[in-house]
Amino acid sequence: MALSSQERPAAPAPPPPAAAEPSLGDLIGEIGQDLSQLVRDEIELAKAEIKQESTKAGKAVGMLGGAGYAGHVVLLFGSLTLVFALANVMDPAWAALIVTALWAVVGGVLYAKGRERLRTVNLKPEQTVETLKEDARWARHPTS
Repeated sequence: MALSSQERPAAPAPPPPAAAEPSLGDLIGEIGQDLSQLVRDEIELAKAEIKQESTKAGKAVGMLGGAGYAGHVVLLFGSLTLVFALANVMDPAWAALIVTALWAVVGGVLYAKGRERLRTVNLKPEQTVETLKEDARWARHPTS
């Protein structure tokens, strides 16, 4: 007896095609893309961090500048106070001259100390130069 098409058992479905394994070139390409994306992401993160930190540093420097200006004003008014105090004992012109001379001495001492310290500054990166010389010697005469 012949079975009709409705009565026949369905033929087993063919197995799904096996996923083609990616080639070595594809895998290396994917690794390269992933690595490239990782580097880009890290650079963007570094930029964001640097921007945030430089903003904080800028605000701090602004505050230090304000503190320097305030200190200058304090010295100015302190000097004027000293002039007026001395003016009670002597002629105001002499009082102003004494305070001016005092500040000239302070300025001279600060200048001399600053110049002395500046002479000890060496802008040549000695360790880097030495390391580069060692690298050059090694490159000319490798030991291994």
